Formats: sequence, structure tokens, C-alpha cells
Amino acid sequence: MSSRTPHTQRDLQKARTRRALLDAGLALLEEQSLSSIGLREITRAVGISPAAFYRHFRDVADLGVTLVEESLGSLHTVIRAGLTERSDDGERIDHLVGAIARFVREHPEHIRFVVRERHGGVAAVRTAIGAQLDRFAQEVAEVLARDEVSRGWSQADLRMLGETYVDHMVMTASAFLEAALGEGPPEDVVAGTARRQLRLISLGRRHWTSDRALPAS
Repeated sequence: MSSRTPHTQRDLQKARTRRALLDAGLALLEEQSLSSIGLREITRAVGISPAAFYRHFRDVADLGVTLVEESLGSLHTVIRAGLTERSDDGERIDHLVGAIARFVREHPEHIRFVVRERHGGVAAVRTAIGAQLDRFAQEVAEVLARDEVSRGWSQADLRMLGETYVDHMVMTASAFLEAALGEGPPEDVVAGTARRQLRLISLGRRHWTSDRALPAS
């Protein structure tokens, strides 16, 4: 028992330090891009030596990739559950917009990071964001494929639909963030616009003729 306790304490301390490094990175990212942040800036904010950083991450890009997984991973779960548990378009739309609004209110720094770095200067982070959004689009497509209105749709069109939903989610999250910063329309206007756009997508979906259903030329 005595040999187990120190090991547990070390694990807890390591986890706390790792969390502190991630939080410091997010804090610094409020004012600058990841490509402009130095490792020493992050370790100075946490109060550890630069050498200690490498016990947790390979480099700043690796820390950024971890932030991507953290930022988008929890949102995946909320969105997927809402789509799966609801079949009515109106309920789904309300859930999607509400879930995104709450996530932005609770985690504005994560959304700011993803929006900024999606086309930023760190290739590993751009790739990680792209991979997460691709997986997200596939998950959404698989859920929507179960709907009666999707019967007969090709896999390519289902994938396109999933990507449309995910692109809309990212755009809506960015708009909610701007609203929170006082740089755009207020949150209720953003929410109303997002709902109308999703209703338009839903209506178009019901009248779409998938490639599979088209006659051969």
C-alpha cells in the first residue's frame, strides 16, 4: 500500500501539470495564433521548466492537437446524442442550435481556438481539425441515413449532407462567439438565423433526388 500511494500522487501531479499546460495554451491563444506561441511562454505561465514540458507533449503542435481533440470531442457526443434521440426535424434543429449555443457559452476559448486554427499556420493542427470534422460529418451522415427521407440516397449524397450539417455547425458556433464578444448580431438573432437555415436544409433534403435514384444516361 505504501508503494502505491506515491505512484498515485505522481500520476495526479502529472495530470494537474498537463491540464495546466493545456489551460495556459488556451489562455495565450486568446490573443495570438498557435504558430506564434513559444514553448517557453507556456511553461513560464505554468511555472515549470521548458524541459518538463516534454514529459507531457512532444512540442507545441502536439499540445495543439490535444486541444483540438478536447475542443471538438465533447461536442461530438452532445450533437450525436441529440440527432439519435430525436427524429422530428423541429426538435433536432432546436437541439442542435441550443447545444451549440451552450457549448460556446461554456467553452468560448475552445471555439475561438478551432475557428482560428482551422486555417492556421500549424499543419498538424489543421490536419487534426480536418480529421475531427470529417469524422463528425460521417457520424452525422450515418445518423441521418436512418431517416425515412434518406431511403435510396447514395453514400456520396449522405456524406454531402453530413458535411453540410457540420459546416453549418462551425459557422453557427463562430457566429455565437462573435455575439458573445459583441462583434456581431446578438445571440437570439444568431439562433433564429441558424434555425431558419437548418429548416431550409431540411426542406431541401425532402425534395432532393439522390444520384442513386437518377436514371442512367
